[in-house]
Amino acid sequence: MKKLLAPMVVILLAATACGSGNYEATQIPPKVQPSQAAAAPPAAQPNCGNPLESYTPEGAMPQPLAMPDGSYMEKIQQRGRLIAGVSADSLNLGARNPITGKIEGFDIDMVKAVAKAIFGDENKIELRVISSPQRIPVLKNEQVDIVARNMTINCARWKQIAFSAEYYRSGQRTLVPRDETATSIKQLAGKTICAPAGSTSLDNLKKENPGAVPITADTDTGCLALFQSGKAYAITGDDTVLAGDAAQDPYAKVLKERFSDEPYGLGMSLKHPEFVRFVNQVLAQSKADGTWMASYNKWLAPALGKLAAPPVAVYGRTP
Repeated sequence: MKKLLAPMVVILLAATACGSGNYEATQIPPKVQPSQAAAAPPAAQPNCGNPLESYTPEGAMPQPLAMPDGSYMEKIQQRGRLIAGVSADSLNLGARNPITGKIEGFDIDMVKAVAKAIFGDENKIELRVISSPQRIPVLKNEQVDIVARNMTINCARWKQIAFSAEYYRSGQRTLVPRDETATSIKQLAGKTICAPAGSTSLDNLKKENPGAVPITADTDTGCLALFQSGKAYAITGDDTVLAGDAAQDPYAKVLKERFSDEPYGLGMSLKHPEFVRFVNQVLAQSKADGTWMASYNKWLAPALGKLAAPPVAVYGRTP
């Protein structure tokens, strides 16, 4: 029988109390009103094309503190900090370290790389904790400059915001007890499997294994609590999230099988294509010089395994 691990860790990681300091402190943006969150999207574009196609970088990378005149990067430089929307409870992606009080993870490293390219200092950032439903509204309302919160690139979202080139290829996988011998979610018929309510993960679960017994929680953290209390036998969702779950439970493991593709992009406003091009330059540089791989190996490789190379960027979209 699987040993139970007290859910104290989950509660600790879900806390989002503000820390101290200057730009390292998390600041929660004003509450998004229902009318904003439910606003009708812009008129549909005739053809999205390839959703992974982003704006092509142009020219040489500008030196830190020497951003082009009139660019959005210059506005950020003059402000003195990059404002980013992030998670604070997604372990290994964006989570508050209970010892230092700082938010850290793979997504945070992407934001730091952008800040370093603008200021020459990766700490010139203000991290604002946002929920998944807030990701698009805070960009459209210009409450943040960039969102780094495990957001999948797709055509529907391109109608409202702009995306960087792909910075990570996630996919749906399954977390099970460490002594489980199954290698596929299809082999877990009759088992209770948790996925967040209203998620594509829940839809995919029903398609992949109609014989499973779905159970839901409002959040990924809620699914982990159900798993640790024995109410859910397994969890299914993005492999990045499951990697964080596995790190909190030594009696759990993530199956190697991946049955969907979820390409992540950094979100930005459609109003500033020059900023998207700049961020694409930053990502290309981090992939080329090994910075991206070092971050992946630190935060995600222990649970998800080694990668041969970062995802390849696709360019050619025009504003």
